[in-house]
Amino acid sequence: MANNVHAKLFSEFPPTPAREWKEKVIADLKGADFDKKLVWRTNEGFNVQPMYRREDLLEVQHLGTFPGEFPYVRGNKKENNDWFVRQDIRVEDAASANRKALEVLNRGADSLGFAISSGADFSKQEMRALLEGICLECIEMNFVVGRGKVRVLQLFREVVDEKGLDPAALRGGINIDPIGKLMLEGKWNNPRPFELVKEAIAGSAAMPDFKVVEVSGYIFNNSGSSVAQELGFSLAAGVEYLDRLTDLGLTVEEIAPRLRFHFATGSKYFMEIAKLRAARLLWARIAKAYGTEDRFCRMNIHAETSEWNKTLYDPNVNMLRTQTEAMSAVLGGVDSFTVHPYDYAYECCPSELGERVARNQQLLLKEESHFGKIVDPAGGSYYIEELTRLIAEAAWKLFLDAQERGGFAKALEEGFVQAAVNATARKRDLDIVNRKENFLGTNQYPNFNEVIDAPPCDCVLEPEDATAPDAVIETLKPYRGTQPFEAARLKTDLRAKAAGRRPVVYMFPMGSLAMRKARAQFACNFFACAGFQVIDNNGFKTVEEGARACRENKADIVVVCSSDEEYETLVPQINAALAGDAIVVVAGNPECRPRLEAEGVTRFIHVRSNLLEELKKYQTELKIS
Repeated sequence: MANNVHAKLFSEFPPTPAREWKEKVIADLKGADFDKKLVWRTNEGFNVQPMYRREDLLEVQHLGTFPGEFPYVRGNKKENNDWFVRQDIRVEDAASANRKALEVLNRGADSLGFAISSGADFSKQEMRALLEGICLECIEMNFVVGRGKVRVLQLFREVVDEKGLDPAALRGGINIDPIGKLMLEGKWNNPRPFELVKEAIAGSAAMPDFKVVEVSGYIFNNSGSSVAQELGFSLAAGVEYLDRLTDLGLTVEEIAPRLRFHFATGSKYFMEIAKLRAARLLWARIAKAYGTEDRFCRMNIHAETSEWNKTLYDPNVNMLRTQTEAMSAVLGGVDSFTVHPYDYAYECCPSELGERVARNQQLLLKEESHFGKIVDPAGGSYYIEELTRLIAEAAWKLFLDAQERGGFAKALEEGFVQAAVNATARKRDLDIVNRKENFLGTNQYPNFNEVIDAPPCDCVLEPEDATAPDAVIETLKPYRGTQPFEAARLKTDLRAKAAGRRPVVYMFPMGSLAMRKARAQFACNFFACAGFQVIDNNGFKTVEEGARACRENKADIVVVCSSDEEYETLVPQINAALAGDAIVVVAGNPECRPRLEAEGVTRFIHVRSNLLEELKKYQTELKIS
């Protein structure tokens, strides 16, 4: 009966060809170009359409597979979509880190990442203290180590044996990744890096679920790469490990289960879901090419929220970013995930509140939204399935480009990888200063009242340079895209604290009501991005009234806000009335600009202005250094 009702219902709505949909959209655009208005050209080099239909899936080859089955595009699990909620803990004192770990586990985390700066200086006694009271069989245990990774792994195994635990029951991993070190430091950290990796795999053979080789894809992400670059180059790095280690006598069956890919998840919600699905798809096909069984073709994925897009100012917005990033990662099917606290960018050591919110963001998804219950909820979505295909194709091309250069290490040594990532990063940087890529609270809609009166640690404002003095190749440099803006605004904040006042930017609205309001709002946002005090008002009836208000408010900069038609007569009058008491700026880029410049008014702000460079010029003129 129900089927008959459905058949009758849909018979009343005959299929509409895609061409007719597009014609309707073009008509509604009233002459605007469809591609320029609605088609998104991504950093990956492909176009994203504004709508997708069933026929768009005809070219998608991975449809028809099931979760938990090769090529694992729909996830590694058949029963659920569960993942480990991970929190990393800096280890400066083993006993203190242990107390924090026990507290974190009692508050919902089920995965720990102990960050140890130097394993070479770490003792077995410290390892015992670090693991005291932790039920290692019940959680995922990870180590993030600077130097001496293999030593930390050995100490962990020794303490596990002392406790009489079954090593086969342990899950987790350690970040042994000489290729990642090469990317960041420009040299191999050991004359025989892959022999050490082989030793780590052999030494931990009794812990088959403990990942001892990490592919640090997050380095590309945090260096400003595109999604396709992060994925394509990570795959190439993974193959480098397979090739180097099989050359040393290991089998793919010994290597692949000990390998973990570590990605970062950015704010492009659907792209990030598709990236993780494409990652599993491509890695399964790569591993299969080595002649191994399907079960050895699964990609284990740990991911974290991206650091590249986090902001120092208006840090609460970071909570919105990390929430969508966590959702993308979970819907994409990660095995474990770390949410960085919202105040991580400023504090380096985040607050207790920041850590609590970060944990709860994942727990809400798992316990209240039930994201762990449904396997591959994105499966079958026309849009996401097509994105999965497009990302896979773009990433595969980069993977092949690296392979044609002799593998990932060779491609890195000749600078191919760095050139590709840096080109994308430069484009994204330009998009930020031109506000094509918006960061709320930083380059768009800043909090006018926010002030930082003490400088944060140096690494917050300057990209961290981990390059070794004797580096032999160019390195990748993780950074945050908003750092230049934050550095400029902090200069204003610190100067204001020293001077006892903040530079005042005063709006001079006059004439057309609609235009003056819109342009005053634009100008307020523009100058507030540099931390200037902006003062808006309802407008003036006469030039004399406005000039008097500017002087009374001790304006350093006066922004004239009106219509293009009124600027030609209004601006020279205002400039003359102020008589050099303030910098006169015109909000807009009117046709009469050459005539205004001839009158001595040379400063204009508009949507095509390079926001950062313009703000720096005004800071220089106001002697803010």
